[in-house]
Amino acid sequence: MIHESSTQPRPADEADRDTADQAPARQALAGRATADRATADQAPAGQAPAGRATADRATADQAPAGQAPAGRAPAGRAAAYPAEAADPHCLAESEGEQLLRGAPWQRFAVVGDSLAEGLGDPLPGYRTASWADRTAEALHSAVPGTVYANLGRRGLTTAQVRAEQADRAAAFAPDLVAVVCGGNDLLLPGFSPAAVAREMDLLFGRLAAPGSTLFAFALANVAAAVPELRGGPLEEGVALLNGIVRETAQRHGAVLVEMYDHPAVGDRDLYSADLVHATARGHAVIAAATIRALSRQITAG
Repeated sequence: MIHESSTQPRPADEADRDTADQAPARQALAGRATADRATADQAPAGQAPAGRATADRATADQAPAGQAPAGRAPAGRAAAYPAEAADPHCLAESEGEQLLRGAPWQRFAVVGDSLAEGLGDPLPGYRTASWADRTAEALHSAVPGTVYANLGRRGLTTAQVRAEQADRAAAFAPDLVAVVCGGNDLLLPGFSPAAVAREMDLLFGRLAAPGSTLFAFALANVAAAVPELRGGPLEEGVALLNGIVRETAQRHGAVLVEMYDHPAVGDRDLYSADLVHATARGHAVIAAATIRALSRQITAG
């Protein structure tokens, strides 16, 4: 399997816990010395991939034809997750399926860092499932037989994502690819926008294939929900990174999922305690935005 985890939330492994010199990102980007900076993927103790369902995943090397990702959701989901059901920024299972009906994709791959992997804090009233898993579920409901490979792994820079995941993803022969990286570059000392832009361009170029669709994200502006971060290095850095992502996506004809100024971006409960990863609600909102963006792509042909 691509990621070894259970289908239930689990504490992060000891090796993944913050160390004394790897402070949460909210401290690192609020004026702390660069030596104290954490990578975006040093998940706090207790934070885990949001509802990974690896037993139903295809590997990038051996993906049985017709293998499905996570299956259809059980009945009564709205009753089980009332806050999510009432959230105008989330989608019901049937809505996701309807929006992706007629999709031309059957092989969905995700590459990137912890934001691709799906780390995040749980939130009462919301299903603990990552944005990628939710998107794969909706796609599988709309297009039965879809296979899904998530190679996302915490701690990786853009260069590392390209080196470790690009060839594996390409071997999977996906027709839909999500690229989610750059946050760790931003949080490390010596951040070079030019180097990140170069690596991202190479990554997109490696994954692009005739008939395939790439998509990427403009990250949410967490400073909109945390006033003390406004005008600070985190807000400036996210805006800079988003500029790189937007330019790269445009150059390669990729779909852009715009989260920076999403209507819910100012809601504190979108963000985990580290202010880097999404909560269960954040994942649900990101998934809804992703599915809507892909639906527009389907309509546009």
